[in-house]
Amino acid sequence: MTLASTRVGVDIGGTFTDVALQHANGLSTCKVLTNYTQPEQAILDGIILAATQAGIALGDIEQVIHGTTLVTNSLIERRGAKLAFITTEGFRDVIEMRSENRFEQYDLNLSLPKPMVPRQDRFTLNERIGANGEVLLPLAQDEVDAMVQTVLAGDFDAVAIGLMHSYANDSHERQMADALRQAAPDLSISISSVISPQMRELPRFNTVIVNAYVQPQVADYLGRLVARLRDNGVTAPVFMLHSGGGLISVETAAEQPVRLLESGPAGGAIFAADFARAHDLDKVLSFDMGGTTAKICLIEDGAPKTASTFEVARTYRFKKGSGMTVSTPVVEMVEIGAGGGSIASIDSMNRIQVGPRSAASEPGPACYGRGGEEPTVTDANLLLGRLDPDNFAGGAIQLHADASDTAVAAKLGAPLGIQSSDAAFGVTEVVDENMANAARVHTVENGRDIEHFTMIGFGGGAPLHACRLCEKLGIRDLIIPPGAGVGSAIGFLRAPFSYEATRGLFQRLAAFDGAAVNAALAELEQEARAFVEVGAKDADTTSKLTAFMRYAGQGWEIPVALPYKTFADADKSEIKDAFEEAYRVLFGRIIDGLAIEITNWSLVVASVLPEVDKAARFDRGVAANKRCTRQFYDAALRKSVAAREVERQEMSAGKSVEGPAVIIEDETTTIVTSAYTAIGQGDGSLLLRRKGDTV
Repeated sequence: MTLASTRVGVDIGGTFTDVALQHANGLSTCKVLTNYTQPEQAILDGIILAATQAGIALGDIEQVIHGTTLVTNSLIERRGAKLAFITTEGFRDVIEMRSENRFEQYDLNLSLPKPMVPRQDRFTLNERIGANGEVLLPLAQDEVDAMVQTVLAGDFDAVAIGLMHSYANDSHERQMADALRQAAPDLSISISSVISPQMRELPRFNTVIVNAYVQPQVADYLGRLVARLRDNGVTAPVFMLHSGGGLISVETAAEQPVRLLESGPAGGAIFAADFARAHDLDKVLSFDMGGTTAKICLIEDGAPKTASTFEVARTYRFKKGSGMTVSTPVVEMVEIGAGGGSIASIDSMNRIQVGPRSAASEPGPACYGRGGEEPTVTDANLLLGRLDPDNFAGGAIQLHADASDTAVAAKLGAPLGIQSSDAAFGVTEVVDENMANAARVHTVENGRDIEHFTMIGFGGGAPLHACRLCEKLGIRDLIIPPGAGVGSAIGFLRAPFSYEATRGLFQRLAAFDGAAVNAALAELEQEARAFVEVGAKDADTTSKLTAFMRYAGQGWEIPVALPYKTFADADKSEIKDAFEEAYRVLFGRIIDGLAIEITNWSLVVASVLPEVDKAARFDRGVAANKRCTRQFYDAALRKSVAAREVERQEMSAGKSVEGPAVIIEDETTTIVTSAYTAIGQGDGSLLLRRKGDTV
């Protein structure tokens, strides 16, 4: 595949909008504060700044790749469309009853999250389709006509349609949707047989509801973005990074915005995976810390871990089960409210707590001088000497240490009766321990031993905290890639064009029907290729087939990778072997004598990207020239230490600096604690290795 030579990746975060411009002479990057009222303005400002640095005209840009948290933020803040939900008679309350699991066993006052659509806006049709696609109760036209009038009378912005077993037969959903489109051409309509054609009504209903809820807002935003870019001379096509880590057209994103739930963080996982392959690392813990959140992802064998379902908008302490489970391809990661802008407070037990509230970019941390009065992680880092007030964001933002001291002292120090420096240390230790705990839980849930992983840290905040995290987790090696401060935006430039098509097709493996599977896979391939070819018409592609399988009677399936081929009925023994191998890896054993079932199929078609260049490895080096010496607080030693300050450009291949040290660059700062040594690598990365450890 021949990639465009001048491409720009843009990631909108909660505090900063990151831009990475790839051009003939290299890579130009920058960070600008996110504009909450007009996010497209921050994108344009960042692109203009990066293009000016690179010395190229806006018209020379050939491709714009964008990731956004707009969908997730809209769901969390409930800022979506006025929505109607149409379902089968008797299933109106599925989204309110949920799975009936208690996500907090002993909370007697447990309050379940409110459904996205209130009960009075959920309507039913007297129809029914069976699990094998047969029409058990036809949908009468007078039912359809009456429903059209009900929707029109409600003055809704969007409609979600989710009927029982529509993944097996979509005729009733399409009949209803066609009637609504004819009566109200401007009405936004989503149907579950297109958005999530899979078994299980709860996640399928949630997914189509989420899609419909945010579609008008996302379509409006993307339309404004494309128009603003074009008006300012950027006529290049715009592509979006979807949650599964691939690129789709802006038109597809506007139709299926549910695929954008984790588009920004997915770019970071791609960025880390690229360096994992370059350094021949098969066990990597990706650590992405920005201004609002921290994301942790497992990367094994050069690829981030992915999943077919995702829980969004958790309402109870980020606890699993307290949000909405949606069926959409996603890079699997754990995300917590721990970023540079996360606000520190004191709880009812006089303990320092950090997040999930964030000062974001408006007003931002107290040290930004933009009106913020609450202490944040950035304020704490500034007071502990880990940030240079005159060289933050390349000098674009002047930090005010006196404002940080006032905020920390007033909100934390005085109530606790401690010095502001001690309170600042408490803030950083709490946020570091929160992130370390999240990493431990994520690796344990996946049956892995975290001490055997290498950490790759990126995002504006991660290089400040990653070394301390490694100390807490017992991790020996840490890599800080070049461009770490805008890692997600760079990751966008390294993503393939890809699309995952899914289909529910229930079969007992003993009665495997190869012809039915082949027919379904042909439809999946046609669907996936149509989307991929929009952005990569001449690309070589790969296909990845996954069957979701279980033992009969089990409540959930596991993903089983299968070769993509034309199946015969006799292939059931091969499929059985693949299932048992996958099951044994996850659970350590198989269950003899139980029937095996296949519920859903997934086919990913992706463009083939060039192989990454292998990085020359340096495990020791000669001392780099220091710029000066400055003090910072080393948490492990519980004292302030004299640290060498070195510019990142001085850390070329084979150059090293022993901790304590501070390595500075425009978009971030890397803290090397006293327990580690930093060594420049052949690809511009920094390898931070624990002292005393050998190769």
